[in-house]
Amino acid sequence: MGQLFRSEKMVLSQVFLQTEAAYNCVAELGELGLVQFIDLSPHLNAFQRKYVNEVRRCDEMERKLRYVEKEVKAAKLNVTDPGTEVPAPPPREMIDMEATFEKIEVDMKEVNSNHEMLQRNYLELTEHRHVLRNTTDFFAEAEFFQQGREVEEARSSGYSRFGVEDGVRQMHSPIKFGFVAGVISRERVPSFEQTLWRVCRGNVFLRHVVIDKPLEDPSTGDEVIKHVFIAFFQGDQLGGRVKKVCEGFHATLYPCPENAMERSEMCTGVAKRLEDLKKVLVQTVDHRQRVLASAASSLWVWFIKVRKLKAIYHTLNLCNMDVTHKCLIAECWCPEGELGRIRLALQHGNERSGSTVPSILNIVTTKDDPPTYNKTNKFTSGFQAIVDAYGVANYREMNPAPYTIITFPFLFAVMFGDAGHGTLMALFGLWMIIKEAKLIAAKSRNEMWNVIFGGRYIIFFMGMFSIYTGFMYNDFFSKSVNIFQSSWSVSHMKNFTEDLLDQNIKLQLDPVQAYSGKPYPYGLDPIWQLSENKLNFLNPFKMRLSIIFGVLHMMFGIFLSLFNHINRREYSRIFLEFIPQVLFLGLIFGYLVALVFVKWLTYDARSSEDAPSIINMFIFMFLVSNKPELYMFPGQFYLQLVLLVVALLCVPVMLFGSPVYNWFKHRRRGLTHQPKMRFSTLLMQHLNTEEDSMAIPINDTLDEQFQAESSSQGVNSVEDSMDGDAGARQEFSFGEVLINQAIHTIEFCLGCVSNTASYLRLWALSLAHAELSEVLWTMVMHEGLAFPYLPTAFGWVALFPVFTAFAVLTIAILLLMEGLSAFLHALRLHWVEFQNKFYKGEGYLFAPFSFATILEAEEE
Repeated sequence: MGQLFRSEKMVLSQVFLQTEAAYNCVAELGELGLVQFIDLSPHLNAFQRKYVNEVRRCDEMERKLRYVEKEVKAAKLNVTDPGTEVPAPPPREMIDMEATFEKIEVDMKEVNSNHEMLQRNYLELTEHRHVLRNTTDFFAEAEFFQQGREVEEARSSGYSRFGVEDGVRQMHSPIKFGFVAGVISRERVPSFEQTLWRVCRGNVFLRHVVIDKPLEDPSTGDEVIKHVFIAFFQGDQLGGRVKKVCEGFHATLYPCPENAMERSEMCTGVAKRLEDLKKVLVQTVDHRQRVLASAASSLWVWFIKVRKLKAIYHTLNLCNMDVTHKCLIAECWCPEGELGRIRLALQHGNERSGSTVPSILNIVTTKDDPPTYNKTNKFTSGFQAIVDAYGVANYREMNPAPYTIITFPFLFAVMFGDAGHGTLMALFGLWMIIKEAKLIAAKSRNEMWNVIFGGRYIIFFMGMFSIYTGFMYNDFFSKSVNIFQSSWSVSHMKNFTEDLLDQNIKLQLDPVQAYSGKPYPYGLDPIWQLSENKLNFLNPFKMRLSIIFGVLHMMFGIFLSLFNHINRREYSRIFLEFIPQVLFLGLIFGYLVALVFVKWLTYDARSSEDAPSIINMFIFMFLVSNKPELYMFPGQFYLQLVLLVVALLCVPVMLFGSPVYNWFKHRRRGLTHQPKMRFSTLLMQHLNTEEDSMAIPINDTLDEQFQAESSSQGVNSVEDSMDGDAGARQEFSFGEVLINQAIHTIEFCLGCVSNTASYLRLWALSLAHAELSEVLWTMVMHEGLAFPYLPTAFGWVALFPVFTAFAVLTIAILLLMEGLSAFLHALRLHWVEFQNKFYKGEGYLFAPFSFATILEAEEE
């Protein structure tokens, strides 16, 4: 069938790599991407491998690069892709790269530390300046508060109203109020104020004001709003409490002279220091930007080199060292057709390393199941992903993907059949195909968009097939077109007079008179879109089409199983499984499809009333009941009886055929080897009775001859032959094989019924889509433009909002929701109804060592 319809032939290879050339050889294989290495030391953990130190060094370099990348992105610089292929660096370059990354990291940390320290100093000076500027009013208010408090104390001491001033002078103490000034975050001000009041029992005078401009936090870079505050108190004990509260609320305290002149001088000095610090900050930021810009220009290349280094050493850890410690031994799966390119890559690796001893690649025979490798391109990859989502094909099993390219969009279109909606879908898919280079370069992080873009060819094909089925259904946004002139005409109806047609009543056309007898050339006649009994016609028509497509699809799947039997050389299954399955499906449901075509070809409009019901005919066929009124041709009862008997006889063949055949085959194998064992045993007993001088050479000659014959048959000795036959007889269990075969037989027989019924979803979703489209057109376009209170002159104005609503609902409901529904149902029909006839899907994917795949995964 060719490699397109099956996975590639795989071979297990053993590669001997010289130690000095191993790195370059693996690097060449990584660029090639056609070799899947096998771990030869699965019992060892990562820390017991030979190249664990190199892997650790690569991890450390990658950590440093991620740190630099984070700083580059924080500086809003772009990490550009050079657009050229970056080869794997030689091992000696690792030392230079480590030194370079270490220097960049140290420089960046030093620059960041200095920048943060300068920013913190700048913040402190800015806060200090705000404290000095905003405390003038606070001192004036505190002085007024102090005077008021002295007056209250003088009054409470018994002085008369006229002697209060004298009392104030006498009670005036040289002790002054202490104070602390600083800055605190806005969200902490209410709690700070309440705590001070409670701790100091109200003996504190606190005032605060918000700073008009937000300040930048040097640690996080976020903008914060702070308040300048000043707290007046009396006594050292109270001052200690105030300072502890300020420390607990992370308030920053600044020196603030009480004298206005001193405050002004200090404020001038702080402003000058701020100007000098601002210049230093600008220079520091410029230097940091230059360092980051230089690193950003090479960051992408460095990432690629480090990741390739790490991947190579990780792959070398999968190999074994030989006893001489001069070469590495690797085992890998590779495509048989690519062995030439793989050997050439190994040769290039040896040449790059300067090794004089070539690497050796040997093919190893094994009984292990090879991985499945299906070659794909940007067109077939989407369809292959649909198949692999269900299960990866077994090795050399028939691949459904090539057939899915046609059957999947076709079955989707049967359910979605509308030429208008299909055109929109096809245009969207075509746009993604045309713009795929730009869309790929954009590297979108949106997972949903990436899934849609990956299936751009599927979307385009679904749209094109929907256009085809839309023409077949004669459905364009729920409307029909009369391209070839309808075959129905009112002029043929003699009883339809002009007066009768002018009356607003429902009339029904007589097909005998109104139908011209010439079928509509392509698709459905547009008359059905106007008829009241449209569903009565479309329901059975689409239901029969669904049955026809379903039986053909399943029969095609059974025929694909034939190629699996031939490829595996299981010729007995052709007669014991394939032929009975074809007969069972064909004689029952194939006969049902044949009845549909016979009815279409036999009965016309005049004889349609005499046409029997196929459903009733099919039911009475299984009841073996003779109903002459249900038959369409003579002898149909006996034909159905023969078909039913043959189909039922296929069941025991499918059930017992393969188990009985395998049982006889294993039994015959045991019997054919038994005489050989008896003859050699008797011969050895006879030779032992002869003279020793004659026994030894004769015995040796016979043993050599038997070993030669046995080795040609895959057996090394008599004991191996006995053990092999005994093991074969023990491994074969007739009961287990019979139970397994019974499960498959029951599944197939019941599946023929359930799967055929499952294809009726083609009919159901097709009708649902058509009716939903018609309802949307009627409720939005027709009713919206024919609104009774809308003036006729302004009808064209209403067209814009009405059409906008119609377009939005069409895209949201009919394209997205209905399209997704039809997609999922088509997916189910392929996974369950089609692929279970020939596809096991129990294999595992070929995962080659490829730099392209590794870099893509790291980028994601």
